[in-house]
Formats: sequence, structure tokens, C-alpha cells
Amino acid sequence: MTIWLTGCTSGLGRALIPHFLNAGHRFVGCGRNEIVLQHLREEYPNAHFYSVDVGDSEQCRDFCDRASSHTGAPDFLINNAAIVNQPKALWEIPANDFDALITTNISGVANMIRHTVPLMIAQSQGVIVNLSSGWGRSTSPEVAPYCASKWAIEGLTQALSQELPSGIAAVAVNPGIIATDMLRRCWGDQADEFQTAEVWAATAAPFFLALNAADNGKSLTAP
Repeated sequence: MTIWLTGCTSGLGRALIPHFLNAGHRFVGCGRNEIVLQHLREEYPNAHFYSVDVGDSEQCRDFCDRASSHTGAPDFLINNAAIVNQPKALWEIPANDFDALITTNISGVANMIRHTVPLMIAQSQGVIVNLSSGWGRSTSPEVAPYCASKWAIEGLTQALSQELPSGIAAVAVNPGIIATDMLRRCWGDQADEFQTAEVWAATAAPFFLALNAADNGKSLTAP
């Protein structure tokens, strides 16, 4: 299968890579940390890694053009790229920080969908996995921007699922609570009480690849 993954240079995205590649799937990933991307190119020479700011639609278009030239249309697009705000009351969060989060977490998903869905339509199949969050279905104080973005992903995915032709699916997936740098930013050392991204990926990777057109419109939680 062919898998395209955003946010591949850290956290959940980085942890998924070996599970996809060791299983022999075709893979293209993108992120913003060029140092990590270069290490990934060296570690996985049979895959393709690009520097992309998903908040920029033209960069996403270029990524999809280059990715499809290597692998053809994706069977799976996993929209994982996201950032979280520094925990503060909403009125204390600078406008620039709020806007940057919304651009990455919402516009970034829409940009990738915009340039990927036509490729999936042409092959009459494909699954779009949009990473949501427990904070896309509930709320907590001091992470209002992040909650807003993930609630938006849930709604965006539901509406998209009603627009897609038969054979293509959009699924919102809450990955669960995992000890990543993003969680540490919010919870500090308490984050390390939860499973690591590497442990999570061992069950999450096959879960993602088992999704199919029958799952269109579902809001799921990874095991």
C-alpha cells in the first residue's frame, strides 16, 4: 500500500514510520525539521521525505505532485501534523500564536485534502485519516486553541465524509494519550506516566491500515 504522512519528524508521526516501512509499504512523509528529515532519508533510503509547511497550500500541492510521481496516488493520507499552544487562558494567548496553531492544525489538513482527494478520486479508492484528539471531543482549560482546532477536525471530517464519492473514506481518529513532547508541554512530567509513542505505534499502525471505505465518517479511537 501507499502511505502519505504529515508531521513525520517527531512524536506520533516519527514513531509510525518504521512500522509502515518494515511492512514493505510505499511511503512518503513530510515535516518541517530539515535535520530530522535528512536523518530519515539516510535511515530509510527507499522512502521519500520532504520539507513542507502544511499551512501553505502551494507547498502541499508541490508535495503531492512529487509524492505521486514516486508512488502514484496514496491509499492512505494520514494528516498528523499539529502543534499545541503554550498552556494559558485564551485571552492571554497572543493572536499570532493562535493564528499559527489554527493554520497548521486546520488549514494544514484542508490543504492536504485539497490536493490529495482528486488523486484518490482518479483511482476510485483511498482513506483519509485525520488525527483528532480527546480534546476534539472534550475540553480542558488553558488549551482552548488546541481544543478548537481538534473539534474543527471532527466537524471537517464528518462533512467531508458526506462529500466523498463511493470508495473513499474520511475518518477522524483520536490517538489516545501518549507521552509526546506536545503532551509534556501541557502536562509536564505527568505526561511520562502514559505510554510512549513507540509503544503506541506498534498497535496504531496496523489499526490505521485496516481502515477502509466502510469506515467513512466514523470518529474512532486508536487502540
